[in-house]
Amino acid sequence: MLKLGVNIDHVATVREARYKGRGWGEPEPVAAALECEAGGAHGITAHLREDRRHIQDRDVWKLREVIKTRLNLEMANSPEIIAIALKLKPDIVCLVPERRQEVTTEGGLDVVGNVAVLAETRKKMNDAGIEVSLFITPEPKQIAAAANTGSQFIELHTGGFAEEFHEHHKNNTELERLVAAAKQAHSLGLKVNAGHGLNYDNLSLIHRVPHLVELNIGHSIVSRAVSVGVSTAVKEMLRLMENYNP
Repeated sequence: MLKLGVNIDHVATVREARYKGRGWGEPEPVAAALECEAGGAHGITAHLREDRRHIQDRDVWKLREVIKTRLNLEMANSPEIIAIALKLKPDIVCLVPERRQEVTTEGGLDVVGNVAVLAETRKKMNDAGIEVSLFITPEPKQIAAAANTGSQFIELHTGGFAEEFHEHHKNNTELERLVAAAKQAHSLGLKVNAGHGLNYDNLSLIHRVPHLVELNIGHSIVSRAVSVGVSTAVKEMLRLMENYNP
């Protein structure tokens, strides 16, 4: 069964637009996470960025306290966030690149150039009982390097696929890259997640990618929730995912 992890960063973005730095305000990301669980989500994803632009420290601690599903902490491979993760003990961390000027995470990690440092962080997390995923573009050399770090998962960056779908409505090139990447990762013993730009329109094509364990989707679900509510938006996405049979 293909699982759904809902990224609640965008709920926090709306809150911070009005209540930045106050430590409170609406909408409440933790309440949204509970609604996601009520709708059937298999996990909650939150990105504690170094600049704290949306999710705040109090959010991740409260999430760890109250959610009943799987907590996925997206994070940079930085000493400050590593220390927080080791204390927080999410079920899994997804290491991602961060650039201050970006709106959201763009592109994947350079695993090839950072195998040693990523392997060191992976070991720290695994020793603490935390699984590790690496957010990477669907490139053969990055996937091979990810396997060399000893990580349990990769998360394939589907942004190129989503952009191509939006602009051309035919995803042959990017879809083929994702299919090949998932097959390669599976052959190397890596579990495969995917995320970035996935929505209610392009999900049917993602079904062609084999070996997927979980999709991480945020913006599309939060956007839909404005009209129908969080729980219903999650249920609608889950219904579209039921047909996954790679």
